[in-house]
Amino acid sequence: MSEGKNRQSAHSPFGMRGGPNMMEGKKAKDFKGTMKQLVQYLGAYKWTIIFVWILAILSTIFTIVSPKILGQATDELFSGVMNQIAGTGSIDFGKIGEILLWLIGLYLLSALFSYLQGFVMTGVSMKVTKQLRTDINEKIHKLPFNYFDKITHGEVLSRITNDVDTISQTLNQSLTQIITSITSLIGITIMMLTISWQMTLAAICILPLTMISVVGIIKKSQVHFKNQQKYLGHVNGHVEEMFSSHEIVKAFNGEKDSEKTFDEHNEALYKSAWKANFLSGLMMPIAMFIGNIIYVVICILGGYLTVTGSMTVGGIQAFIQYVRSFMQPVSQIATISNVLQQTAAAAERVFEFLDENEEKPEQNRVISDVLIEGNVEFDDVSFSYDPEKPVIRNFTATIKPGQKVAIVGPTGAGKSTIMKLLMRFYDVDSGSIKIDGHNIQSFHRNELRSLFGIVLQDTWLFNGTVADNIRYGKLDATDDEVRESAVAAQVDHFVRALPDGYDLVLNEEADNISQGQKQLLTIARAILADPKILILDEATSKVDTRTEILIQRAMDNLMKGRTSFVIAHRLSTIRNADLIVVMHEGDIVEQGTHDELLAQSGFYANLYKSQFDTAV
Repeated sequence: MSEGKNRQSAHSPFGMRGGPNMMEGKKAKDFKGTMKQLVQYLGAYKWTIIFVWILAILSTIFTIVSPKILGQATDELFSGVMNQIAGTGSIDFGKIGEILLWLIGLYLLSALFSYLQGFVMTGVSMKVTKQLRTDINEKIHKLPFNYFDKITHGEVLSRITNDVDTISQTLNQSLTQIITSITSLIGITIMMLTISWQMTLAAICILPLTMISVVGIIKKSQVHFKNQQKYLGHVNGHVEEMFSSHEIVKAFNGEKDSEKTFDEHNEALYKSAWKANFLSGLMMPIAMFIGNIIYVVICILGGYLTVTGSMTVGGIQAFIQYVRSFMQPVSQIATISNVLQQTAAAAERVFEFLDENEEKPEQNRVISDVLIEGNVEFDDVSFSYDPEKPVIRNFTATIKPGQKVAIVGPTGAGKSTIMKLLMRFYDVDSGSIKIDGHNIQSFHRNELRSLFGIVLQDTWLFNGTVADNIRYGKLDATDDEVRESAVAAQVDHFVRALPDGYDLVLNEEADNISQGQKQLLTIARAILADPKILILDEATSKVDTRTEILIQRAMDNLMKGRTSFVIAHRLSTIRNADLIVVMHEGDIVEQGTHDELLAQSGFYANLYKSQFDTAV
């Protein structure tokens, strides 16, 4: 196993525990700052949102006017009944029917505008959600590799799914609710004033009690909502990690350990979610309690005003309806404020991710369209993942075009790190790496990486056909080119024996083919890419001897005429290398051919002999 793999052990099923290293670092932004950033995403749709607000306001106004019109019908009915009792008249059902028709018309218009606002706002929220996911996806490809050394895949997935979904729901539902609630509050207050300023004043005086309670609860619940989103990411990260490595977990009987870790994350999520939702759940009962107090006050005061003749029965009926409606937007605002806290917590995590430092930008003057022969030079290169633990120290080597260079050494010596530096997955701390005399930092990263073909010990195949997986090395390759590369990779014979041949669909784990067959497919992919420089990182470490012979033949075809770097633990596979570089603790301790190094009876000779001693 390469030291690169070993260094990533913190992400292995038994190395990562999702504790302090997960999602720590930059502090979350404040509520106002986060919501301001979210509003910026809505800027492109400001006219559409204004149109939605107009629809919401019209819908609310029609709803607000309705109780007063209904009160007129009540007064007409009450007057008719009293006239019948007094024998001076009768109930005017025609007028009552006319009022009710107006009322039905207003309700229908209100429903129509409400439907339109929901329809339009759904489109806006989905577009913003799509843009957020697009930005996160683009950001993933711009982040330096060291970012993914400190965060799990599940954490990133949680932001692009759970957090963005939370934002989407708020935009789709709560944004228009805020407008309708505020409009309702203002409109209902005006309508109540037209009926009775005394009872309106009594209702409004009690309102601050609700607002004070809501603000107090919000302040206490905000931190718990923030923790809820964070611990949800921890749970997702652990589940994703365990599921992707379930075979290893079972092989090492790690189920109990996995369950223990999950229980810790789940318990933390439970506590934060319970506290957040308990506190937010208090808002509605408090609002209802205060609303009941208002009802009592209105009933007493309304009864008095009716007796004194200051109000009509229809006026009281309409006012009570308005009071009921008056508390509804207050309760909605309380609920929305709760949702906004959760949204702010989710948005903070999304914007934290989008604000992460990206890879260093390319230089203004870059090398492009140069004819590469394959000369590679390492000049006094030093590098460390951790400043206190250097991995490569003063590494110097020159590789001529077409040479096969083997890099060997014990685990942790820095072998795979050399390859990562060569492809600029990481930048050197000091020194330089040159290709045909050009510093690799003078190339665009994409152009630089297009020079390389790479075959790793961990094969990566995606959910698609065999042909599609090979064609990943050259997306515009023809079927004939795919088959030619498969023949060169010693893989054509087994592909044609598959049920659907090159059209066989591989599942995500590619469980329907063997490990050796997977490796041969990745070699076919590299052959199709036709790279100038080739990197083989322990490509035969996971296969049997017979399959290794096939892979070795395929690699020999792949390496013809190309500068090749071979990282290998099985020293028997690199005997024919033009140059063997022996590394130990980040330093080159020996260089030469296989025979030359054995003759020196040094570090390489000891490694070589130890493998055969172990085999015996």
